[in-house]
This record gives sequence, C-alpha cells and structure tokens, in this order.
Amino acid sequence: MRIKGITVLKRTMMVFAAAMLSIGVAAAADTPAAKGPCGDDVAKYCKDVKPGGGRIARCLKENEKQLSPACKSGIEEFKKKAKEAHQACEADAQKFCKDVKPGQGRIVKCLREHDKELSAECRAKMAQPKKDRKGPPPEKQ
Repeated sequence: MRIKGITVLKRTMMVFAAAMLSIGVAAAADTPAAKGPCGDDVAKYCKDVKPGGGRIARCLKENEKQLSPACKSGIEEFKKKAKEAHQACEADAQKFCKDVKPGQGRIVKCLREHDKELSAECRAKMAQPKKDRKGPPPEKQ
C-alpha cells in the first residue's frame, strides 16, 4: 500500500527509527543531572521542553548547529543504531504491527508486546536501547 509515494511499511519504519532516536536522546535528558553526551545541550537549549513524544529530539534538531561535538556524535550513534534496528525489525513490524498507526511510539510498543515472538535479531536490537539508558557512555578524552 502506498501513501503519497511512500509505502506504509517504509513510513512505519521511519517513525520507528525516529522513536529509537528519541528514546536515546530522551534517556540522556531524563537521567538525574541530565547526564549523557547531550545532557549539557539539553539543559542549555531545551530546558523548557517537556520530554516525550520526540520533543527533546526535535529541540536538539532545531539547535543542531550549536550542539557540542559530543552531542552530535551521540546523535549520530543513535541514528546508526536506529537504522540497524529498522533493518533487524522490518519483517517483524510488517508481521505483527502492520495495522498499527505509526506515531507516538506505537510501533515500538507493538513490537515490545510481541517480544517473545520477535526474531532473535530484532529482539536484540529492541533490548539495546535499554542497555544504553543504564548510564552515560564514558567520556572520550
């Protein structure tokens, strides 16, 4: 099925990738004292932005020219992981979530509801952001 030249699955997976990015960026913002590679940038540029719904990610995108190198690098890493998750979960999303309306994390939620049925590769990628949220990465010297 096509919507304005974009397949529903492709659109769904783009939303999935954005959700994964938001999870990673928001994780940095939600930790105590805003730790993580974007913590200082979130505090500086997005302090009045309520986390959730991709708002922090949008705020950082709006301020991307002013972001610190560490934050830019962190965002690129999350984009890479989101792309990998997209590739790993594309078939699972089509199988289990094809009737789920994209947006507001619904695809990610659907995939998590089918955790036991997901391919091993998708399950591993879905678990990866949880590991990333346990703490900030070590600072690069």
